[in-house]
Amino acid sequence: MARRRKRYVGAANRSPATNHERWMVSYADFITLLFAFFVVMYAISSVNEGKYKTLSESLGEAFSNKGPQVNQIAPIQIGISPTVVQPIPLENPPTAEVEERRELSEEILKERKQLSQVSDQLEQVLAPFINDKLVAVKKNDYWIELEMNSEMLFLSGEAELSKKAMPALKKIAEVINPLPNMINIEGHTDNVPIDNAQFRSNWDLSSARATSVVHEFVKAGISPPRLSAIGYGEFHPIGDNKIEAGRFKNRRVVLVLMSQAFARYGANDEERAKLLNLAPTAAGQP
Repeated sequence: MARRRKRYVGAANRSPATNHERWMVSYADFITLLFAFFVVMYAISSVNEGKYKTLSESLGEAFSNKGPQVNQIAPIQIGISPTVVQPIPLENPPTAEVEERRELSEEILKERKQLSQVSDQLEQVLAPFINDKLVAVKKNDYWIELEMNSEMLFLSGEAELSKKAMPALKKIAEVINPLPNMINIEGHTDNVPIDNAQFRSNWDLSSARATSVVHEFVKAGISPPRLSAIGYGEFHPIGDNKIEAGRFKNRRVVLVLMSQAFARYGANDEERAKLLNLAPTAAGQP
């Protein structure tokens, strides 16, 4: 009896047999998850951009505080959504908008129209010189720029007006003499240095040439207080000084017919305030 009980106890304490195929369950789970991962990656890579954008906007409206707005949800577009071209703002607005914003007075608008007519007259009387590229007329709302090449007015390195310059200056004086506007005469040179007994620099030469033109206009009957002579020398070129054609452009005398409202001596503060529709107190402020 004792031997049998001992065997029974030994059989009860024996461990069960080990299962060596349990790894297949974990491997199958791993393969399933890997397959799901690649399916998701493929789905993400083939998302339509237009559909994704529309869906995002719809979800954003749905979860916002405004609540759902069924009427404003756009249908899902097929393909890429069309690009909306936004208008580019202009740095210089049209003249009509400027006039409306600044509320220009009737006097300013009248003078602007008059300057435009004077510009047309100068182009007519100086047509032969314009065709020869010796004179150029440039229009602006508040001034007229009459550019005359020095070859037409002076000999090289001199400030005395040549005889061939007189007909052109006489025609110019006939057009601008009846006007009250201020006139600036600006002298310009190229960058070739000059140093002689008469002129120390291009500044001296440009100032002397501008003064010669001023004196000729005074002889033609233009009031001296309307005139001023300015020498800029070589420091405001319009052409390349490295080539002869550019230096030819830079040797010039420019006549600027200024608007009364913007010229330094064209009008006093009260007159400028009236022209620009400004309050009298504001006109005197710095």
